[in-house]
Amino acid sequence: MDSSEQEKVDGDIGVEKKKDKTANGYGGDGGEPKGTASSADQDSGDFYDVEIEKSKGEKEEKPPQESKEESTSISSKTEEFNDKEITINSPKIYCNARNHYLPAIKSQAHLPKPDPPATPRVERSQSLSIAETMPSIGKYISDRSSSFSAAIVRRLSSWKEDNGDLVVKNDSLNLEVTEFHIPGVKVIVKLKSEAERLGLDLKGRISFFTRSNCRDCTAVRHFFREKGLIYVEINIDVFPKREKELIERTGSSQVPQIFFNEKWYGGLTALNELRNSGEMEVKLREMVGERCPEGAPPIPVYGVDDEEEEDDVLLETVRSLRKTLPIQDRLIKMKMVKNCFSGVDLVEGIMDHLDRGRKKSVITAKLMVQKHFFHHVFGENEFEEGNHFYRFLEHEPFIMGCFNYRSSTNDSEPKPASFLADRLSKLMFAILEAYASDDRLHVNYSGIDRSEEFRRYLNVARDLQRVNMKLLSPNERLALFLNLHNAMAIHAVISIGHPEGVLDKRAFFNEFLYLVGGYPYSLNIILNGTLRRNRTSPYSFFRPFSKGDRRLELAPPKLNPLIHFGLCNGTRSSPAVRFFTADGVESELRCAAKEYFQRGAIQFNMEKRTVYLTRIIKWYNEDFGTEKDILKWVMKYLDSTQSGLLAHLLADDGHINIMYQDYDWSGNL
Repeated sequence: MDSSEQEKVDGDIGVEKKKDKTANGYGGDGGEPKGTASSADQDSGDFYDVEIEKSKGEKEEKPPQESKEESTSISSKTEEFNDKEITINSPKIYCNARNHYLPAIKSQAHLPKPDPPATPRVERSQSLSIAETMPSIGKYISDRSSSFSAAIVRRLSSWKEDNGDLVVKNDSLNLEVTEFHIPGVKVIVKLKSEAERLGLDLKGRISFFTRSNCRDCTAVRHFFREKGLIYVEINIDVFPKREKELIERTGSSQVPQIFFNEKWYGGLTALNELRNSGEMEVKLREMVGERCPEGAPPIPVYGVDDEEEEDDVLLETVRSLRKTLPIQDRLIKMKMVKNCFSGVDLVEGIMDHLDRGRKKSVITAKLMVQKHFFHHVFGENEFEEGNHFYRFLEHEPFIMGCFNYRSSTNDSEPKPASFLADRLSKLMFAILEAYASDDRLHVNYSGIDRSEEFRRYLNVARDLQRVNMKLLSPNERLALFLNLHNAMAIHAVISIGHPEGVLDKRAFFNEFLYLVGGYPYSLNIILNGTLRRNRTSPYSFFRPFSKGDRRLELAPPKLNPLIHFGLCNGTRSSPAVRFFTADGVESELRCAAKEYFQRGAIQFNMEKRTVYLTRIIKWYNEDFGTEKDILKWVMKYLDSTQSGLLAHLLADDGHINIMYQDYDWSGNL
């Protein structure tokens, strides 16, 4: 640098020092000049007198010295950010009692700039190490997170102005928002329970008695769930012995009956009065102090069987025969039959054990067959004394594949089939109420697996091993097989999982077995063998039952196509899981069909004159008739809009294309 340039620099610095002296109160008219820091300050260098801008409510005066500098201040300068101009307004900062200025440095254009640090060149064939790439990755993630958070904040701040994307759920607690959706983002707010909102530490207990498939009980359950209150439900269909306690406490067996600690409050009507009068808070505050007294309804005991079992009257004789009969493998009709015995040996064994004549012994043997202790090896007859061979139920080749079979068959006295059918439906109703969504399209299988209701259901399933199904009426039989199919599907998902491939589907539909009435049943056998009256399943050439199979005797007298909309196989495209009652099975099937079609099982393209039907109809088209018959049949179960569209297509007698929707095999979780 030559001498003339040095003098110019010294002169500039002197001028700046003089200005700084004036700004610090040693010259000028005083007052508080206005100035802001420039966005170019990051380059350092020249000193400027800068004051952070004051609040808008304060009026400021400029000293004469700053009239020229105002053009270089950035009080009105803006910064480019994301293609938008954002004015920088910073809070006022006082350096000391006499100085309202902060030094800002600006780089000198005539001074040499330092060279930037050299960046090592990386060849294309080389790869950066993790240590070298991590800062860039971290910066990228940080930037994306900041942008993501800013988008959420901006969206939340403007949701009142544009609530088209706002979806409010579960606002019964009088909270503003519990769940809302932003395009690409779902934010869920965890709600406080009623007790938490009131700041109460409840030590008491809310309990109520219910029954399965009870509308009023469902309303009470939903009320307490929406309030976020912990309660104890005593379902007298699950715990039948608690009904006696209910009658003793209330004088009636009607449900629901609600208790706050040991105090009986009433049913659904009383709960509605409590909610409408605003006295719910008072009731909750009464349970804040002491713990629940001993006089309150006790919590149900889980894992304990309170149902008594009676041994079969023939059990002692059967046990003796199992030990004494010559059970062995035999070649019969060119087939090797394992673990069988002859009818002659059986009659003689009964005569020796009971000390009876031959005629009475034959009657006893026939009674044993009716109770399914043993069967003919080929299913040819009930029992005949001649040269026929039989096999005990526990020796059947299919027995180990039955999931309601434990280490031995159930030798208790068979319970009435109508009692077991009713018990099964009530337990499964209770399971759905506790572990399925309100629309029954989603099921919590892990919760079911751990529940007391499912444990008791498995006991009922075991009782079905030797039940006499012939004693049921046609409607009772139809409801039982529908319920058994859906219950087995739930059990199969828990035990072997949802079917994903061809082999999984075979195991799920054909190899998952129950022993019912002395015979094996799979999901395929229940649907195609029993309910469809022994018709072939899709993509199969063989009927489930051979000629003379005794399970054909339990098939309904007439095929009802509505059964397809009452059966759930645990997939998303299947109908919603539900269970049926013997008295209302026909009307309940019609409701199931309407619900399924209105949920999207039929769609229309009016321009192309195309109807898109559920693939279930394609698989079982022989149950519905011709294509035109199918459309007329379906119309009875559509809503007004759907039936109007279909009627319009059918009115002009033109050609209608029928296509079938894809089937979603993923689980209904």
